[in-house]
Amino acid sequence: MTPANKNAWAARIEKELVGNILPFWMHYTVDRENGGFYGVVDCDLRVERQSPRAAVINARILWTYSAACRLYGSRYREMANRAYDYVVRKFWDAEYGGVYWMLDYHGKPLSDRKQIYAQAFAAYGMAEYFRATGNTDSLECARRLFHLIEKHSYDPVWKGYLEARGRDWSALADMRLSEKDLNSPKSMNTHLHVMEAYTNLLRVWKDPELQAKQKELLEVTMDRIVNNSTGHFKLFFDNQWNSLSDRISFGHDIEGSWLILEAAEVLGDRPLIERARKLAVTMAGSVYKEGLDKDGSLFYECNSKGVMTDPNKHWWAQAEAVVGFYNAYQVSGERRFFDASYRVWEYIEEKIVDNVHGEWHAKLKPAGTPYTAKEDGDACLAGPWKCPYHNSRVCYEMIERLR
Repeated sequence: MTPANKNAWAARIEKELVGNILPFWMHYTVDRENGGFYGVVDCDLRVERQSPRAAVINARILWTYSAACRLYGSRYREMANRAYDYVVRKFWDAEYGGVYWMLDYHGKPLSDRKQIYAQAFAAYGMAEYFRATGNTDSLECARRLFHLIEKHSYDPVWKGYLEARGRDWSALADMRLSEKDLNSPKSMNTHLHVMEAYTNLLRVWKDPELQAKQKELLEVTMDRIVNNSTGHFKLFFDNQWNSLSDRISFGHDIEGSWLILEAAEVLGDRPLIERARKLAVTMAGSVYKEGLDKDGSLFYECNSKGVMTDPNKHWWAQAEAVVGFYNAYQVSGERRFFDASYRVWEYIEEKIVDNVHGEWHAKLKPAGTPYTAKEDGDACLAGPWKCPYHNSRVCYEMIERLR
């Protein structure tokens, strides 16, 4: 592909970002009566005004529009400000620190547990808001979240981070991130996004303790969480890092392949960078070999024997595949990765983008038709896990990489 064609591809991606994804959330999710954002918009664009408000989606909206403000200017500042204000006023626990897991539509806590995954995304969003606005209060909030995670979640014996704590940071019997996850003390998913949060915080705060913790987390990820013989993540663990599941998540594998390298590069540790570069290609290669459908899209999950356990096409995994494969191409120069990245983007444009209502379909059947809410409870345009983070991020990343 010539530079001109790369610019044309970048223009298509930018059109999707500023013409569909960012306007959708501005037009359909802002709750002007109760503050913040509606918790659910269904597949037919019906707003569920009294739906609960999840910490994760609000932190991700904060990140998305802070990044948009930083990259595209003041037209996105109001959304970033709204998200920041709502997280600080409603999700932040003034007594014990950290963010609540879930609020009702009035902004009162429904679940006051401290899921470390949510603390990480709050720190990620706060760091980005500081990058966009220079608001030092948001940087201080991100720093506090870092210290809370390290104080209450860090395992000083086996390293890594426990999944969840109670409101007062006491132990919990059930630490699951969702009903679909194992009740395990440690998971790949939480560690991946703590690392992502620390990466963004390091961009604005070169703290020696943060640098040391990020270095250790990168080593733990590459030594314990990645199965270096297969190039896949292991997903759930006991405290001693014994694997508790044989599931393989292609979306997380390809997402992790580029996030690990980004973390090492921002940290600036040369040996870790070289190791992460090799790992990025290995992980992308495993997904390329085992996770791609003939139409170029990404299957969701299989087991360790290669049996497909979820052949559906989840929106976020397709987004991460575009970045992950292109990153592997940039590192290795292998054309197959470039072609894989481009084919997934074509699949997104053709199948994932909702050209009727806006935004993206949450989940497609293997044949490429979207699920309805009656067919699958996860199908929606906006929801506790359906947010503008993955699909805006693929746009931000690819525009920069292509140009």
